[in-house]
Amino acid sequence: MFSFHQWLQRRASDRNVRSVAPLVDEVHSRPVPDCSKLRERARAGETLDDLLVDVFAAVCEAAKRSLAQSPYDVQIVAAIAMHHGQIAEMLTGEGKTLAAVFPACLHALTGKGFHVLTVNDYLARRDAHWMGDLYRRMGLSVACLQQGMTIAERQSAYAADVTYATANEIGFDYLRDHLASDPAQLVQRPFHFALIDEADSILIDEARIPLVIAGGANPADGLPHRMASLAHWLTPGRDYTRDEYSRNVNLTETGARRAEMWLRVSNLYDLENLALLTALNHSLHAKELLRRDVDYVVKNGSVELVDEFKGRVVHDRRWPDGLQAAIEAKEGVRLRTEGRVLATLTVQNLVDLYPMAAGMTATALTQAEELKQVYELPVVAIPPNRENIRQDFEDLIFTHRAAKEAALIREIRDVHAKGRPILVGTASVAESERLGRALAVNGIPNQILNARNDEQEAAIIAQAGALGAVTISTNMAGRGTDILLGGNPPHDRERVIALGGLYVIGTNKHESRRIDNQLRGRAGRQGDPGSTIFFVSLEDDLIHRFGVLDLLPPIYGEARHPEALKDPLVVSEVNRAQRIIESQNLEIRRRLWRYEGMLEDQRRIMHSRRRAVLLGGRPMAAESRDADVSILNRNCEEETGAKTLLEARCPGRYAELGPLAPKVDRQITLALIDELWSDYLLRVTELREGIHWVSLAGHDPVNEFRKAVIEMFDRMLLDLDESVVRTFEEAEITEDGVNLNQIGLLDTSSTWTYIINDQPMGDLAQRFFKGLWKSKRA
Repeated sequence: MFSFHQWLQRRASDRNVRSVAPLVDEVHSRPVPDCSKLRERARAGETLDDLLVDVFAAVCEAAKRSLAQSPYDVQIVAAIAMHHGQIAEMLTGEGKTLAAVFPACLHALTGKGFHVLTVNDYLARRDAHWMGDLYRRMGLSVACLQQGMTIAERQSAYAADVTYATANEIGFDYLRDHLASDPAQLVQRPFHFALIDEADSILIDEARIPLVIAGGANPADGLPHRMASLAHWLTPGRDYTRDEYSRNVNLTETGARRAEMWLRVSNLYDLENLALLTALNHSLHAKELLRRDVDYVVKNGSVELVDEFKGRVVHDRRWPDGLQAAIEAKEGVRLRTEGRVLATLTVQNLVDLYPMAAGMTATALTQAEELKQVYELPVVAIPPNRENIRQDFEDLIFTHRAAKEAALIREIRDVHAKGRPILVGTASVAESERLGRALAVNGIPNQILNARNDEQEAAIIAQAGALGAVTISTNMAGRGTDILLGGNPPHDRERVIALGGLYVIGTNKHESRRIDNQLRGRAGRQGDPGSTIFFVSLEDDLIHRFGVLDLLPPIYGEARHPEALKDPLVVSEVNRAQRIIESQNLEIRRRLWRYEGMLEDQRRIMHSRRRAVLLGGRPMAAESRDADVSILNRNCEEETGAKTLLEARCPGRYAELGPLAPKVDRQITLALIDELWSDYLLRVTELREGIHWVSLAGHDPVNEFRKAVIEMFDRMLLDLDESVVRTFEEAEITEDGVNLNQIGLLDTSSTWTYIINDQPMGDLAQRFFKGLWKSKRA
């Protein structure tokens, strides 16, 4: 019989994984230490590498006592990888939740806090509760963050040794902390270590989505409704053209003339009519390119966006600018208040704020290069505890959608007749419901899980592996859940195993192989049998948008065969399309990161200056553009010997105010930092939207953008100093300080948060891909 060391040598593809086998043996052989002594050793300065074996041995014992589980050796291997700042790829059902507890306990002993970032509030709450007793046996406190918590509740959650939360919730708290007007409102302590669950989803799919905090209110007007009526009146083909590939709609000359007549303006393209033209473009995009029950659903009287990767409704996510209002006008629902953007932060930049990070997921290897380059997080493949015996069949490809759907229904009918459970993964709400109706007509009962009924997800997934179950789902069923063979409880487990386990069918290929692999991963848990297959047609969105059909012999675009194609060229081209799309998406994201880098440095400088003012530090004036971003964490107490800007420039009035002066100084300076930074974000957004035109003159848009924002930022800092002095000299000051609204400054005491879907017309790769694809073919 092989030892674990020998087994790992044979199974692990990564030599770094193979090298940790001796440590795993040490964990098992080490006597269980006194947990109370471990914290003392960590606080006394003993390195975490030296503590690792003792801590992991204690966690193994705590898991047995609190969960009645003995951790698998491969879970310990994954835990060691995460301790060293790596992303552990573990197959579905391998126990990532428990594996995370090992590095969490080890690093939490330092007293600096450990954050486990999850993809939704439910998983944060579930995992904190599930692992809670284990942490307490280790002498550690655990908490979870949830939407709707008070300041006091959030402060308590962040003070815990281990905190479970969504990346979005932590990001929003970070933004709110940097708009606080009183130190008592702060909830976060300095970041230490982030362990990212479902790392590929958070670090790639959601990394560039801006988290936004807004305040104030823009008065509602009737423009979106007027433009929705105009867009409905205009005729496609004659008045505007739709470029399906670039995801864009353009007015024709005829359309522009008809719009001018309708709006009673002489020239729609005059500068004075820019707001009308922009609103009309938004309405045309809403009419032609954003599809109900695909890109969004209408639920409880409001428009809710559907995440393209998960198939879930994403609460509090909006489209940018006036596009959200255009959709709401199109659907006849109440227009949301847009407000004024006060601050933004991407998840990528949030993760960069942590001195240490690691991750775990079932699907990361296809994006390993990107995760290493962007986050400096290597991906290591952890071998499964039991061999994966799942069968992944070759795709079935049909010439047209009707043939695919007919074959799909026949396949489901034949497999269901034997009692084998089936999970069907679809691309949209509309497709899931259409398939559900078709199956019902054919006498096949089924459960549908999509963005309309996401609150029923746990109940539906719990029975997806039951005998005879047919479950149709968008990508919602791909994260954070295990489908148990035989149902829950698994009374019919052995019968389902005898039938071959869960049968997973995908009805579309995604742009990323990683998303397809998530669906495949629902079958074959912990050595269980299972099989997967994808049904594809040459009319599917992926094939159409990226011109794959142009690369095949013309006969495939003309003929309509009822059966699946047998030509291996078709299969290879569809699969190669995904690889090239992934490569192009990465190249485009790299370019977009170059835009964001400079702005992120500037944001940290502004946050540092604001923090110093809030906590009583006394920075003299704005830092230069070359300032070290490390000032974000400087100790403000070191600066208390210097004078503030107002003390230096307005000594007379400052002295007259006496003890009230520091309060007024803080009020005015904080308010103006927020005001000018909000204005700056708006100007940068406008610059970025138009900067691509400089390429027509032979200039590099990224370099021109960087030069422009450096100059704009320096000018803003100078304006900030002058504005603080001028406001201090002119403001009416009472015993309560300064009335910000009275002097026209934004009061940030009332804010709200949301997420911007910054690529509403699809990934930018879709706009350039066709030419790039053909050049690669050449």
